[in-house]
Amino acid sequence: MDIDIGFWLTLLVLISTVIWLADWRLKLRQDGRPSAVREAVEFSNSMLPVFAVVLVVRSFLFEPFTIPSGSMLPTLQVHDFILVNKFAYGVRLPVSHTRILDTGSPERGDVMVFRYPEDTSKNYIKRVIGLPGDHVVVRDGELFLNGQPVERELKARAGSAVRQEAVFVEALNDHRYTMRHEWVMNPYTGQMMRRAPDGEWRVPQDSYFVIGDNRDNSQDSRFWGFVPESHVAGKAVLIWMHWKSLFSLPDFSRNGAIDKEETAQ
Repeated sequence: MDIDIGFWLTLLVLISTVIWLADWRLKLRQDGRPSAVREAVEFSNSMLPVFAVVLVVRSFLFEPFTIPSGSMLPTLQVHDFILVNKFAYGVRLPVSHTRILDTGSPERGDVMVFRYPEDTSKNYIKRVIGLPGDHVVVRDGELFLNGQPVERELKARAGSAVRQEAVFVEALNDHRYTMRHEWVMNPYTGQMMRRAPDGEWRVPQDSYFVIGDNRDNSQDSRFWGFVPESHVAGKAVLIWMHWKSLFSLPDFSRNGAIDKEETAQ
């Protein structure tokens, strides 16, 4: 079990609750008690509702995340601050991540946050491509789902003698989103090559197949396999800020729903 912010919030709530109960029974703030004890109890009691509200909101409703890599370009940029709906895919207990209430499941095209199967202390974000039972094929970079090609339209192409890039609008369920391919020159053969592998996968039950929108610069299900349902954290729904560093001003020009420009009506 990974130790994360949820663990520490839960621990703070438990400790503050124990102190509040002890104060209620033993009157720890009465005159005659050491001033340090009275002040500590007063502080703990005042912080208990704050810790509790933060824990509830973060665990069951919404949680902020920061995008650390370019694997979801052009949809999400490095240093985007996003909001993740924790309620969309079921209510889960903090720390154990056990689902206690079924409120929905990931759908094809969703941008999903999950705990990385090979290191559950890390959160990853990718796009859901395959649901349980789906047959996913990647051939020359093109997606096929259950025997049918996923609809896509070339929007732009550019590059040089050693590197080329193509941008597509891809459609999956009610989602229309921008994705990109990249080719680089093989220094030994002089031919252009993609960095990501082709392949064929059958998605197991209670699992999902995910891929980054930056198709040739993303470590995803093509490399390390499927995302178990128990690792799902939530649905990414909103960009609320872009902030490169403490030495720059926050940028709010990207604010809005994820996929807002390409989402089908």
